[in-house]
Amino acid sequence: MRIALDAMGGDNAPAEIVAGAIEALDFLAADDKIILVGPQAVVEQNIPSSARSNPKLQIVDAPEVIAMDEPPIESLRQKIKSSINVIAKLAKRGEADAVISAGNTGACVAAFQMRMRNIEGVNRPGIAVVFPTFGGAVTVCDVGANIACKPINLYQYAVMAQLYSANVLGVAKPRVGLLSIGAEDAKGNEVVKKARDMIKADPSINLVGNVEGRDIFKGVCDVVVCDGFVGNVVLKLAEGLVDGLFKAIKTELMAEKITLALKFKPVMMRIYQKYDYHEYGGAPLLGVNGTAIICHGSSKARTIKNAINASKKFYSAKINDKIAEYLSKSSIGISNDQEQGS
Repeated sequence: MRIALDAMGGDNAPAEIVAGAIEALDFLAADDKIILVGPQAVVEQNIPSSARSNPKLQIVDAPEVIAMDEPPIESLRQKIKSSINVIAKLAKRGEADAVISAGNTGACVAAFQMRMRNIEGVNRPGIAVVFPTFGGAVTVCDVGANIACKPINLYQYAVMAQLYSANVLGVAKPRVGLLSIGAEDAKGNEVVKKARDMIKADPSINLVGNVEGRDIFKGVCDVVVCDGFVGNVVLKLAEGLVDGLFKAIKTELMAEKITLALKFKPVMMRIYQKYDYHEYGGAPLLGVNGTAIICHGSSKARTIKNAINASKKFYSAKINDKIAEYLSKSSIGISNDQEQGS
């Protein structure tokens, strides 16, 4: 398997990105390869001498970089030789089986969709993030790829996310919830109501109905469907809440007694690791015709290592084939009314 990695993506690039690639070499198969994409001289400087001759590593020069705060579409057009553009082109030409980036999310989504195209039957791709909860892994889709969803998009997110949950996370018959402002069927805007009707009409989807934000962590469902605007807010709120809670608990323990804080340290570390997004690596962009993983902008070496592992699982599970097959047989067609619903 050939994995194209954006060496310049994220707040900690290129050092942490390249370091993650080096750490991943240990679990790669003999015929696997990581293609580091970025300014060649810069990438080479960050590869330790002991790994420079490793046959599993390859460097592809991409002299331009799209910053995290640059406008996505304009940047892709102006920086043709950017690392994000180049990894997408490698996938398009069949020279990479997976692409990974912790760079500008908007640019990644646009480049991957434009170059790799969508799976047949998919209208818009969605980013699926795994939330670790007490009730198990919960897949939330979309968290930022499409902020202006139509009902058909939400229906397809339900399809794709449940297939991902079942085939990659191993959840048997995933329960699907539609994120809304109340559990009652009458709650929600017109897009949510129409999407619920579409999802409900598909007997292969195990719909539990509307769910509220608090239900994500209560074990009510295994898949949560929402538009990218709401999903991104939920994601960032959850990250901030987890960090805030751990800081508050640490402060209280330290104020109580230093020996008490030291006693609880191993427990706190185990809990933090369980709920740390770095452990999941990255989020797949479901719906594009290939394996695309988008990582957090603050990704560290272990995030990238885990993202590489996640890309191998996604690719091996043939999720895209399952999505295409499902949608080709689905009785929920795309009519003009559904396409225009908002």
